[in-house]
Order: sequence, then structure tokens, then C-alpha cells
Amino acid sequence: MKKIFYLTTMILITISCNAQTYPLRTYTPTAENSYLKDTNNELQYYEGTWKGEWNGKITYVTFNKVIHKYMTSVNQYRDMLVARFKVTDLNGTILFDNTNLSEDSVKIFGTRFRKADDKYSLIYVDKDLCGRSGDVLINFTDSTKTKIQWTYSQSENWINKDCFYHDWAQADVPQPLPNTIVLTKQ
Repeated sequence: MKKIFYLTTMILITISCNAQTYPLRTYTPTAENSYLKDTNNELQYYEGTWKGEWNGKITYVTFNKVIHKYMTSVNQYRDMLVARFKVTDLNGTILFDNTNLSEDSVKIFGTRFRKADDKYSLIYVDKDLCGRSGDVLINFTDSTKTKIQWTYSQSENWINKDCFYHDWAQADVPQPLPNTIVLTKQ
């Protein structure tokens, strides 16, 4: 038993010694199990609920900062934003609502700031809508940081026959997120 405890302790010490911390805006390759940390506290300005109107719908997006989240796809830890959203029609009827999802089940999660244009990049994946997915870019449009420009680009999705909207006309396919909108902090 002592040998197992000793071995486990040594492995944990080795892993923690090898893990390096980098600023969130690191644009060079990093080691496995490294940590991209929000050292400049930039993500906090996005936190909160934001609202915008598009195509007769009102969208509410709530961003939360998650600290030290392990990303299996890149084998590293990151500080990031996650987002939950609710969409209503102008009468208040709820069309989409995932505001009660746990942090591990959110449909929108951040990746990093882009070097080219300084926008924060997020990924949208919605298993409830037959795997609909895409990329979201956000950035502030004003110096007071009360307005966000939101740009969503849907990925090409192959819809299989089991999808509930497989045979629908394109105009009737669910559109949960706006392509372009300015969101205002609430």
C-alpha cells in the first residue's frame, strides 16, 4: 500500500512539474497538459447576460468564465468562456432554451482569442438539433464594453435520415442562433 501511495505521489509531482502556465493569448505551440490562463483578466468583461433582436426573435446569451478546464481535444487546460442561450419570439414564447444546462453540457464553449483580428472564438455543437455546429466570434464594439458583435458561421452538417427535420424545407429548419447580431449587456 505504501508503494502505491509513493508511486501515485511521484506521478502527480512529475505531472505538476511538467505542466507550464501560459497567457491565454499564447499563439505558439504549448506542451501537453499546459495551462492557458487568463492572466490579464480579459474574459471577465464578457461575463453576464447579453440581449439582441433578429428576425422577429430575441436572443439572450449568458457567458460565464470557467477556470482551468481540461480540453481533451488539445490535451491542455484553459480558462474559457461557456455560453448558454435562450431565444424567444417577440411575444415571449420560448423557442430555444438551454440556460439550465450544466457546465459540462453547454452547447457553446470558448477556445481562445484570435491573433489575426483579436476576436474571441467559440464553438457551437447542438446534439439536440441533429448535431448542428458552427463557429462563433465575439468582440466588443464600444470602449465601455457594453456591446458585443456576434458572428455565427454554421458548419456544413450532414443530416441523416433519423434527424427530425431531415425532410423539411430549408426555410423550416430550426435556426437557434443569429448569424450576425449586436448584443447589449443587461
